Amino acid sequence: MSIRCEKLTHIYQQGTVMESYALRDISFEIQDGEFIGLIGHTGSGKSTLIQHLNGLMRPSSGTVYFNGEDIFAQGYDLRKLRGQVGLVFQYPEYQLFEETVLADVKYGPKNMGLSEQEAEERAREALELSGLQPEFYARSPFELSGGQKRRAAIAGVLAMGPQVLILDEPTAGLDPKGRDELLETVSDLHKRRHTTIILVSHSMEDVARYADRIMVLNEGNLQYFDTPRRVFRYFRELEKMGLSAPQITYLMQELRDEGIDVDPSIGTIEEAREEILSLYWSQGGPLAAGADSGTEAGRGLGESSAATGK
Repeated sequence: MSIRCEKLTHIYQQGTVMESYALRDISFEIQDGEFIGLIGHTGSGKSTLIQHLNGLMRPSSGTVYFNGEDIFAQGYDLRKLRGQVGLVFQYPEYQLFEETVLADVKYGPKNMGLSEQEAEERAREALELSGLQPEFYARSPFELSGGQKRRAAIAGVLAMGPQVLILDEPTAGLDPKGRDELLETVSDLHKRRHTTIILVSHSMEDVARYADRIMVLNEGNLQYFDTPRRVFRYFRELEKMGLSAPQITYLMQELRDEGIDVDPSIGTIEEAREEILSLYWSQGGPLAAGADSGTEAGRGLGESSAATGK
């Protein structure tokens, strides 16, 4: 297994009148190579949770295991862990500071003790994986567009060779085209390198499309941790938490309410198309539609389908 949490609890200002629980007895496992979507309303504990996964925050109680080792045990190398569990904060481009994009991406590997040549090789590979073109490598990071800065910042984490990549709202502030391109890049990275991805997002459409499983936090509690379809079955409960399901889920529910036998937990347009086509053809397709319609056009469609064998 890659990451395991056991009874993870974090209390802010513990022992004071301002004491508040950010996480409450959270336990879960994330397997190597999974793509996890992490959702929850503002203040649900998402950012607090992900900062425990590479040791940036210590729990009030409970523990985190990475590849079977307790990361908070005495003597554990947290610096090494942060190279293996990479965390990209929201608006990571604010962390860019070197004179050129290439120099910025090289910073992490050089800090790990790699030689100049090794660091540059890592940086170039990471920039290629992030989708940033070579003509931008010698430019100042501050000359890049918002989406390009985001890719450069992600490359800086990738250059350290993480087994796990945690992305906190990576598409925040990007236009729809930039958002889609960045998420496709992350998905491609997941497929090509089998990197474990943890994507924090407010977009139900995005997590439905990319995630193998979805983790739902609510007021510091782990409410659900399951496949997208199983989670979106509870769309009414999600609404009570200040969340929602993808728009296509509501459409499928409306079809279900109208007596059409479709799965209302579907979360992507592609799944909905397959579901509707499967139902259509299971009921005889255009031949049945024409035969049942009793109309001249319907009968003609049925005859045409029968003649062509389609």
